[in-house]
Amino acid sequence: MTAPRNRARVRAPELTGDHWFNTGGERIRLAGLRGRITLLDFWTSGCVNCLHVLSELRPLEAEFADVLVTIGVHSPKFLHEGERAAVEAAVSRYGVHHPVLNDPDLTTWSQYAVRAWPTLVIVDPEGYVVHTAAGEGHAEALRRVITELVAEHEAKGTLRRGGSPYVPGDERDGDLKFPSKAVRTDRGTLLVADTAHHSIAELAADGETVLRRFGTGEPGHADGKQPRFTEPSGIALLPSEVAAKAGYHAVVADTAGHLLRGLDLDTGEVTTVAGTGAQWMNGETDGKALGIALSSPWDVAWWEPAGGIVVAMAGNHTLGLFDPVTGEVSRFAGTTVEGLRDGPAQEAFFAQTSGFAVDGDRLWLADPETSALRWVDAGRTVHTAVGTDLFSFGHRDGAAGDALLQHPLGVAVLPDASIAIADTYNGAIRRYDPEAKTVSTLASGLAEPSGLLVDGDELIVVESAAHRLVRIPAAAGEHVDGGAHEVRRPPAVLAPGDLDFSVVFSPPPGEKLDDRYGPSTRLEISASPPELLLSGAGVGTELTRRIRLADGITDGVLQVVAQAASCDDGAEHPVCRVTRQDWGLPVRVAAGAERTLELILAGA
Repeated sequence: MTAPRNRARVRAPELTGDHWFNTGGERIRLAGLRGRITLLDFWTSGCVNCLHVLSELRPLEAEFADVLVTIGVHSPKFLHEGERAAVEAAVSRYGVHHPVLNDPDLTTWSQYAVRAWPTLVIVDPEGYVVHTAAGEGHAEALRRVITELVAEHEAKGTLRRGGSPYVPGDERDGDLKFPSKAVRTDRGTLLVADTAHHSIAELAADGETVLRRFGTGEPGHADGKQPRFTEPSGIALLPSEVAAKAGYHAVVADTAGHLLRGLDLDTGEVTTVAGTGAQWMNGETDGKALGIALSSPWDVAWWEPAGGIVVAMAGNHTLGLFDPVTGEVSRFAGTTVEGLRDGPAQEAFFAQTSGFAVDGDRLWLADPETSALRWVDAGRTVHTAVGTDLFSFGHRDGAAGDALLQHPLGVAVLPDASIAIADTYNGAIRRYDPEAKTVSTLASGLAEPSGLLVDGDELIVVESAAHRLVRIPAAAGEHVDGGAHEVRRPPAVLAPGDLDFSVVFSPPPGEKLDDRYGPSTRLEISASPPELLLSGAGVGTELTRRIRLADGITDGVLQVVAQAASCDDGAEHPVCRVTRQDWGLPVRVAAGAERTLELILAGA
């Protein structure tokens, strides 16, 4: 539906949290921002869509530097994300150059009635909320809203230019900065994705001595012998016969560049082998790899049963398949709906897959947003070993059905065929025994371990937030029962039976819905458990729908994907863009509760 642009003016609530970053220790109050346009970015560091928005906002921050103040409101999903040290690390890791408020109890989140990560809110120079948008792809809409506000408040005399509350934090020096993954070459050296240095470092076998570096250290996209990467993560070595045909030895997941890069270890030359450099939002997923957009490829692995490189497409919750010989890419698994659903690969739900390990005919994977360990078999069926849903996590060992992880990013196959898990937000290395179906803890007290590499009877751990590689014994350690936790995000309380559901979308100033080639909007709804939704599931083109919730299921999740296409109004050659958001909305069903549910994709 298209919402009216002029709703009742709402005064922006005060910003409340436990600590400010990038302000030199000063607390920011909205009263001190009067006269400036304020953009609030509600984000959390483990959400890949939030990271996309950080990139989208940078050009706007530069363009409107004299009138716009961006403030990140870090409202965590996981317990670890709310810790002060974790937020400080995330601000440094992702190059956040604006003030950030830590909102660990979701206080400011609740005051602004936010329902999704990421959500953007614009506050005008007089302190009123004038625009809200959830999801990605809003950069041009924000530009137009801000441009209108500048003109309006300059005419009224209520616009104040100049002055910024941003104070840069300390930068870290060292050989590695937030590394993510590592692999061993046939020469015995280690290739490490030095993520925040935007490069690939080749280390000696000691895991410390830097032998050479691929990448200038500046983010960007450039091939050749002076290449540029943008936050690379996963690395996969090709089988020798495949490398000979492809013309390079390794494939690098250039995560924030939305590319796959080929690395020739003999010449040091880097080539782009997949992706356009644009983030996939809608459209084709199969075809010539250099003509298909990717979405935050986070890890890559050569898997013989698939006949190519499987790509963890974290940005749209799917798995891709890249053939380095033919130069083709295709959708291997997933639907783009974020969640946990097993079964045939093309129907399965994933949740920001970020780590792979190959064990013959099994491809193991870490799904961090569902805190899950999963695998795909050679018949392309998806299974879950540990994990239940988008909102349950913890550090609990024991039977796999009861065990809990917290946002794992890496996996490795141990010599005894058990699976080591980089349990990132628990700061631990866990072990899953596929025969006994049990989980134990090998090590704890690590700083965001993100990648694992087996070396005999030891594990090399990429300890990302400690900026180093460390070795630990690959043997049984302690038993931990840290209890169960749930995301503290408040659920939507809804009545059983029929419910009027709607997604609000207002095209930005100067744009209209793009219906030249058919419907301009799309809405997909599913539920976990599926029995929660008696009717109204499926895909449609209207952003309003009557759905029916079951009576007798008290808690669940509505999984909603909405998108809208809009174009410049009246232009001879209009520029068009897609806005998209994926909600995993916790709901509680109770008699006498609300019978309407409205989500905002973009609106006043």
